[in-house]
Amino acid sequence: MSLLLCFACSNQVEFKRIDAEFKHRYNLTDAPGAAIIIAKGDSILYEQYAGVADCLSGQAIDSLTRFNIASISKQLTSVSILSLQNEGRLNIDDRILKYLQNVDTIVFKDVKLKHLMSHSSGIPDSRPRNDREWMLKATDEESILYLDSVHSLHFTPGTAYEYINPTFQILYSIIQQKSGHSFVDFQQENIFDKAGMCNSFYFDCNAHHDNVAHGYVCEGAEESDDRDTSKPTIFSDKPIIDSSGKKWHEYDYGEETFFATKADGGCYSTARDLLKWNIALNSGKIIPQNLLDSAYSKFTVVSGSDFCNYQNRPNTFYGFGFFIDSTPGFPTKIYHTGDNGGFQAYLAYYLEQKISIIILENRNDYDRWDFVKLIDAELREKGLI
Repeated sequence: MSLLLCFACSNQVEFKRIDAEFKHRYNLTDAPGAAIIIAKGDSILYEQYAGVADCLSGQAIDSLTRFNIASISKQLTSVSILSLQNEGRLNIDDRILKYLQNVDTIVFKDVKLKHLMSHSSGIPDSRPRNDREWMLKATDEESILYLDSVHSLHFTPGTAYEYINPTFQILYSIIQQKSGHSFVDFQQENIFDKAGMCNSFYFDCNAHHDNVAHGYVCEGAEESDDRDTSKPTIFSDKPIIDSSGKKWHEYDYGEETFFATKADGGCYSTARDLLKWNIALNSGKIIPQNLLDSAYSKFTVVSGSDFCNYQNRPNTFYGFGFFIDSTPGFPTKIYHTGDNGGFQAYLAYYLEQKISIIILENRNDYDRWDFVKLIDAELREKGLI
């Protein structure tokens, strides 16, 4: 049964600093832009859209614009694994050898599903990178073929944090095995339909969807360090020049590598659909509370990892598809970031206060975390968190 949700917008709050920063960052009508929502429960406190979804057509970003949410997709995959556990079809304490063939049984013997979901497996990301055409088009199934050549782990499973994507491609395979359905069909029924996310889908290069944003990279701009990838940017098209003189290159499927996989980063969604996701997930519509609590557990210590810098800040942990921020002076924040091609995404939820923050961008030339800190500060000033 789908969740039909109408948002209340009558309680909008004046966020002067947030509004000024948003308008400063996305002040051109002919450049890529962003969507932002701040909500308490199902009441939207602040909502803005700016810029264009497509620099060639000039289609403006609005509430129906679908952005690639990149690694926020990992939440959807992890929650589906937990839903299969709820149905008794698997257990996150299962060893992955139960589901994988043609891998080194000694090396993988202690790796469990929960390690895949928490970036604590120790499995290296050694996908082949000598064939750019393959990297541009590789699917979930193709992206884990390298596992049969893995003969050592970076660390003992469960003992450290290293953020990688291929472990979620393994989960993709397991979801199909244990559900008896394609990954996309299972996610549609168990995630999108249950949450009422009628404007969300998984990328398919052969499918057409309306209101889809392209991702863009600004020529000459420095990328933020707050990204889950350090792949080199390779421009192959002529730039699109906006009214300020900035040069933009489309940078999504066909320009960025490993863009075609679904379980780790292939979902497209709107800001309003992600608010529906936060509401449905945290009200027990998707999985029961005990399993949600495990997803939000501080299973992996991110802070101080010797293996990975991504989101490696003080007071940071990873559960099963979710980062947990326990910064002193602030309540617990559940969040995830996403980066893919020219897209940047941020989805956060303050548990006790039921505050959602959603930022979706189809450009990556601004520091996301600086904006996040400003938002958190003004929310605290207004007594909302």
